[in-house]
Amino acid sequence: MSITSEIRVRSGLAIHGGVGTISESRMSAELQAAYEEALAVSLLAGHEVLTGGGSAVDGVVAAICVMEDSPLFNAGCGSNLDERGVVTMDASLMRGEDRAAGAVAGVQTPRNPIRAAQLVLERSEHVLLIAEGAEAFCRDAGLPIEAAGYFVTERRLGDLERARQRKDERPNVLGDATPEGMSEHPSFRAGTVGAVARDSTGSLAAGTSTGGMANKAWGRVGDSPVIGAGTYASRRCAVSGTGWGERFIEHAVAYQIHARMDLTGVSLAEAVHAVVWDELAARVPKSGGLVAMDAEGNVELAFNTPGMYRGWIGENGQPHVDIYGGRG
Repeated sequence: MSITSEIRVRSGLAIHGGVGTISESRMSAELQAAYEEALAVSLLAGHEVLTGGGSAVDGVVAAICVMEDSPLFNAGCGSNLDERGVVTMDASLMRGEDRAAGAVAGVQTPRNPIRAAQLVLERSEHVLLIAEGAEAFCRDAGLPIEAAGYFVTERRLGDLERARQRKDERPNVLGDATPEGMSEHPSFRAGTVGAVARDSTGSLAAGTSTGGMANKAWGRVGDSPVIGAGTYASRRCAVSGTGWGERFIEHAVAYQIHARMDLTGVSLAEAVHAVVWDELAARVPKSGGLVAMDAEGNVELAFNTPGMYRGWIGENGQPHVDIYGGRG
């Protein structure tokens, strides 16, 4: 039986704030409301850009910046810390119409890593810049930067300590979670934010940003800045993923969605289901999720975990947000 998308927009966005959700039994009403509000503000920021005639790329950047600026999410302010206790961030951005892309990895100072990725896309002949070289590129271009303390929160310091204490147990400490009541799985040590968009011209774009895993090895880079793994956009679809980065790289998750559609003619919904469930979940249960949009404006928000911070918005400007349940 064929699978079809339940959401379709003419111009709009879909976002995720990571699959590292706090367990539903432990989520307070106040904190859930805070997450839902932040997701809605992100969607509205992207929508404002699109309705003002902005491109899909600009809409994606606007939406992601809101989440990077919020300490609730594992990106920008509120990022996880590595084994040294240092915040290093990754981000990527891709434009569907010509498959142009930009990415940064291991950066410590750009206030909004997604803007750093946009800078690489628009002003560099390269696709991926890392660490000090990426930071110098951003400073020379006048991109806003912050001191190390800006990105560190008490919550992430606690996540780091728990990850250190439970390292030998391969803990389920996915940035936004607490150890109690969670299944043991290494994917739940991370968290990511991302967005996909379709603008009024029908062009697509995708972007992803993250602070990576709590207590990650010094120098570790996950899927978020890897084009084809955590992010991909073409004329056919746009995809942003969140979950266990190593598995997303191995399976070329974001590109797989495009490839399945392009080479076999399946729908976006069928491609997403095959990758998230038939492939990823079959090998590694609870490994992650993604948001995706195709050239017709069909939207998919899929995950094989207990929850994913997520939402979408269409041309009418009404944000739709959710955390638990839903279609996987």
